[in-house]
Amino acid sequence: MPAVQISELRAHAGDTVTVRGWVATTRSSGKIAFVVLRDGTGQVQGVLSKKELPEAAWETFGSLTQETGLALTGVVREERRSPGGFELAVSGLEVFGPSPDYPITPKEHGTTFLFEHRHLWLRNRRPVAIARVRHEVEQAIRDFFYQEGFTLVDTPILTGAIGEDAGNLFATDYFDLGRAYLAQTGQLYVEAAAAALGKVYCFGPTFRAEKSKTRRHLTEFWMVEPEVAFNDSDANMRLQESFVSYIVGRALERRGEELKELERDTAALERVQAPFHRISYTDAVVRLNQLGSDMTWGADLGADDETLLAKDRDRPIFVYNYPKEVKAFYMKANPDDPRTVLNNDCLAPEGYGEIIGGSQREDDYDRLLARLLEQGLDPETYRWYLDLRRYGTFVHSGFGLGLERTVAWICGIPHIREAIAFPRQIHRLYP
Repeated sequence: MPAVQISELRAHAGDTVTVRGWVATTRSSGKIAFVVLRDGTGQVQGVLSKKELPEAAWETFGSLTQETGLALTGVVREERRSPGGFELAVSGLEVFGPSPDYPITPKEHGTTFLFEHRHLWLRNRRPVAIARVRHEVEQAIRDFFYQEGFTLVDTPILTGAIGEDAGNLFATDYFDLGRAYLAQTGQLYVEAAAAALGKVYCFGPTFRAEKSKTRRHLTEFWMVEPEVAFNDSDANMRLQESFVSYIVGRALERRGEELKELERDTAALERVQAPFHRISYTDAVVRLNQLGSDMTWGADLGADDETLLAKDRDRPIFVYNYPKEVKAFYMKANPDDPRTVLNNDCLAPEGYGEIIGGSQREDDYDRLLARLLEQGLDPETYRWYLDLRRYGTFVHSGFGLGLERTVAWICGIPHIREAIAFPRQIHRLYP
């Protein structure tokens, strides 16, 4: 008997097939019984008639529990009321994976319990929907850059050169060469690659050892980081507009059912179109003060400040040209205001805050060296990075988009920990 996936049943109407999966629900009304099976591609209802089934098979149905691994054999028939529009008239069933005392029941469970059982909770409809949206976002990221002529460059996870404060990094001894760090960014390396390939990006896991417990932070997360030769800060923001609009549009186009399952207000996402709103950091401070914040010029924006700035916006907003003292050494000094750098944060609306940080990079050797020394970084560690300014320096810009923050925003979920299969936080390393 051919085994088919549930998503393929439409092509087998009238045929006898076998479907393998896991029991979602069962119910019985006397001599007719129903079992809903899921296999990762969809759900199908199996209909069992006591008088048409062998007695042993009927007894097997009576022993089924949630998440039992089960093979159903039967005739495929159209039924609009069933999940997926088809059902099986079951003629046989076989248990291949019993599931006694499955710990996650239809009753309410606390968040701590569900994340302790994350390996099982992933089977629930909500995490499945989030996973499918995440997958679409990842594929959209790759497709966008492929279509735009970018080259993917895989950058090191273990590195001796860091992008920001070493206090926020995971460090390890690296043989006889001293300390190495789990990368918090691949940016420095894609800057080198941009001089070879023009338009490049890296995409992979990054690590931050910040002791943060907010709903926007993970210690291990995924980030995509493009870098473009000859792009200035303004061109960098235009690229971000196109990129984010494309990702959101793809999710709306191809993951409507999943967004519906998550009860996402898609009207808010449909408004995500270029151009995005823009406000300078200096004007943002004034605006925040008008909105009741005690924000002062020179401080970095906090989560509450980001929420205030974006709360009345119908699409993302760029905040640009921050004070250089709160930003990384590699950002280009603003020639119109040397107190600031040519950078931007892209803030998502609806309270989701920063999803992108980007900047034009400092391309002057002497200024970059001075910034390294100001921040107490060893120029010898960055000798190769300084070489990029010594041999054919060039204007270039790039940014980093946090995948989980973006997925959380698109899905409309309140906490970033739901946006990745196995979240790593300061209090969670299991499972």
